[in-house]
Amino acid sequence: MENIKSIEKEFIDLLHEIDAYREVITLTQWDLRTKIPPKGVEQRSEVVGVLSEKVHQLETSEKMKQYIDALKNKTEDKIIQKAVETCEETYNRSSKIPIAEFKEYVMVQSKSEAIWQEAREKADFSLFQPYLEKLVDFNKKFANYWGYKDNIYDALLHNFEPGMTTKILDEVFSKLRQALTGLLSKINASTTKPDSSVLIGHFPKSNQEAFTVEVLKQMGYDFESGRLDETIHPFEITLNMNDVRITTRYDEEDFRMAVFGTIHEGGHALYEQNISPKLARTPLATGTSMGIHESQSLFWENFVSRSKAFWGNNYDLLKSYAPDAFEHVTLEDFYCAINEVKPSFIRIEADELTYALHIMIRYELEKGLMNGEMEVKDLPQLWNEKMEDYLGIKPPTDKEGVLQDIHWAGGDFGYFPSYALGYMYAAQFHHTMKKELNVDQLIASGDLAPIKEWLTKHIHQYGKMKKPLEIIEDVTEEKLNSDYLVQYLTEKYTDIYGL
Repeated sequence: MENIKSIEKEFIDLLHEIDAYREVITLTQWDLRTKIPPKGVEQRSEVVGVLSEKVHQLETSEKMKQYIDALKNKTEDKIIQKAVETCEETYNRSSKIPIAEFKEYVMVQSKSEAIWQEAREKADFSLFQPYLEKLVDFNKKFANYWGYKDNIYDALLHNFEPGMTTKILDEVFSKLRQALTGLLSKINASTTKPDSSVLIGHFPKSNQEAFTVEVLKQMGYDFESGRLDETIHPFEITLNMNDVRITTRYDEEDFRMAVFGTIHEGGHALYEQNISPKLARTPLATGTSMGIHESQSLFWENFVSRSKAFWGNNYDLLKSYAPDAFEHVTLEDFYCAINEVKPSFIRIEADELTYALHIMIRYELEKGLMNGEMEVKDLPQLWNEKMEDYLGIKPPTDKEGVLQDIHWAGGDFGYFPSYALGYMYAAQFHHTMKKELNVDQLIASGDLAPIKEWLTKHIHQYGKMKKPLEIIEDVTEEKLNSDYLVQYLTEKYTDIYGL
């Protein structure tokens, strides 16, 4: 037993060393996305590559393998046992990738994000194309190294949603698409139409920031353990559970991007800030999957901040920061306007009903790229065709089309389905929560603490101690069920559109 305790300590020391490198890499990535001058990108990308190579070496080292073998099924500490399982999977997957290829991949990732920003601003896909082609090739290679049973894309899905497959997604998305398009047809036929033009008005950036900070505080976001910054594509990033940062983007003529985007990222941040301190500095101190992570951001963005109860409590506060913009807009008109169903070019600006359709477009393109059914050079055209097919609109330029998301620039293939899965998870959590809490009353009173506490108790605290489907079944006592999302959307839009 004494020997096991000694090995446990050495193993934890190694995890802390890996975590220290990860924190520096994460801080560097935050800087790359927010503050770095253009000429600094090249060298900074090399720095990220060197540090990432070091992490890769530690995770696939002989020392790590010895600790895994010595502790697997032998330690009585549940956290260490779970950390060993997580490290073993990382070891098995990472050790299959040649270190030189991994380093080159990380450097391409870092450069790609900077090139993507330039390409997006210039609406010129050709600038980004050669980098994206390299990232696609790397991901294909890695997927083949890892192995898969039925579809190469399954190997990439596993990185973000363990247990998920293209077979499951094809079935779930088909069912959800049918329900959403059916509801959309009814809405399009309705004579009751919200007027979203009432939302357009000058709202100074500093005032938008002040309002969103107040909302983040209502949610329970701890500014002693985080900060809010500005960037092109909003994101949340965790250096450690006491340094969880969020970013946003402002439009002084349309507040929705900043307000709802910040609340969305705040939902991610609450997850990371409320993981059990017992898991700190281990690979378990993060969300269990991107789908569960998205369920938290979408829960706060949609089920809380787009609700009538939320604005019943916060509309006067909003008007105090932008009195001229909303002086003559009633609460009811405002609520209906922010929930208008209208096809949008931009995913993060999409309404609740059509949002999942944006995800399906990206899923089909990613799956096609990985299976060799399409080429990177054809993405702009294929993107526009699918936008017309699914949403009835065609982006005017690639900036509003294929270049709008940062994910592919980061090599994150297999990530996008998590958004739609997260939406379904969120609806299922919401349904369960309402059995235990008077959710609408709490939101209407501005007392969001019990909601945050419920999420922490059932989801946040566990980090990666539980797998995603374990979380779903433990919390809701059933498997993934998309019916709750359809039910929520049907009830909401029946009211707004008088269906």
